[in-house]
Amino acid sequence: MPVFYTPIPQNLRLGLAYASGSIFGNNRTGDSQEHNYITANEVASHLPLQMLLYFNAFYFPFWWLSEVFTLDVKFDLLPRYYQGLLVTGIALLTVFEGLRLYLGYVGNLKEKVPELAGFWLLTFLFQLPILLFFLTDEGTIILPLERAVHSIYLLFIVSEVLAAFLALRTMSRKLTLQFHLRQFREVVSLQPTGMTPFFSLPYGRSVLPMPSTKDIQV
Repeated sequence: MPVFYTPIPQNLRLGLAYASGSIFGNNRTGDSQEHNYITANEVASHLPLQMLLYFNAFYFPFWWLSEVFTLDVKFDLLPRYYQGLLVTGIALLTVFEGLRLYLGYVGNLKEKVPELAGFWLLTFLFQLPILLFFLTDEGTIILPLERAVHSIYLLFIVSEVLAAFLALRTMSRKLTLQFHLRQFREVVSLQPTGMTPFFSLPYGRSVLPMPSTKDIQV
């Protein structure tokens, strides 16, 4: 099985895993419904999320070329501060996109909660606000081509946020279940051989007091 490198430091991974378990794993309302249970060995990878990541990886180069082309067309018409904002926004989207897609692939395929949580945070906190700025601020002189490619990209981003949320909830519940099962196995393994797990008495013996054979009269 291939080993995936993760750029997330260990301390940050632990923090993301703990936060994900607290947010996504303690949904009492969802846990009370019959169809929301997941077994410890069930595959928790989210197929719709994986499909979105796959098509997103092919679409992003087209979006980048379109954005660079339209920026070159209107660059001289923009105020200087808008020029800086657009160039910075494109650079940030480009840098974060590669890292975001990698974390999404690793987190979803390998069922790694910290990586998938990092993907969700990058998508929600960076990609989504920058893209909304590109799509809604009329001061940037939004061209028809930009509006079209931004709208499709926004559809990918919003869908991935929702799909990653569902995947994180499923994976967090699975990890919680595995943790409790592992604790149960450790407790059972500490029981002495031939002892019942309920009364800690040898099998075949009663927990009730029994009179001796001398006191039994026929």
